[in-house]
Amino acid sequence: MSGAEEAVPDMEAWLRLAEALLFAAAEPLPTAALSRLLPDAADADAVLAALRARYAGRGVELVEVAGGWQFRTAPDLALALRWVVPVPRKLPRVAMETLAIIAWRQPVTRAEIEEMRGAALAQTTLDALLEAKLIEPKGQRETPGRPTLWGTTRGFLTQFGLTSLRDLPREADLLVPVEANAAQDRQTPLPEAPPGPEDG
Repeated sequence: MSGAEEAVPDMEAWLRLAEALLFAAAEPLPTAALSRLLPDAADADAVLAALRARYAGRGVELVEVAGGWQFRTAPDLALALRWVVPVPRKLPRVAMETLAIIAWRQPVTRAEIEEMRGAALAQTTLDALLEAKLIEPKGQRETPGRPTLWGTTRGFLTQFGLTSLRDLPREADLLVPVEANAAQDRQTPLPEAPPGPEDG
């Protein structure tokens, strides 16, 4: 037990309550929400820090994700878990491209996504992202036809282990010069894209 836990007589009770609340929550629990659920005397930040330290290095760890806190299995155990936890179906390449555009440029319209991709966007792609709860409507553009604006969801942050959109890598850091990219393509064949709704 850490010195912080020993210094407060009620800390163990607060840790047990926070542990239960975090375990029961279906979504990442924000610090402010946890603070409202703990007794008035409890310092939510201190409780979370102590709980995080207690679970460090164990099979499950307390992580900050999507603006809240959630218990997750330790990343180094992912390979072992694949035998007992069903692996979600991979999104087709076009859906991942679309999701990347939405994540970096949101809110964007379908026409804007198509312009950035240089190709038409099938409704099945948007449907796949909606079904996966990775995107959602964010209002409408005040232009003729009032097209829907698309943005990512909190589920997107959770799925990709991000605390907020500020944690996305800078788009410029991921861009490779066209010449280098073309040379690499000549040397290494592209992997097969996973089957998806548009491949059938």
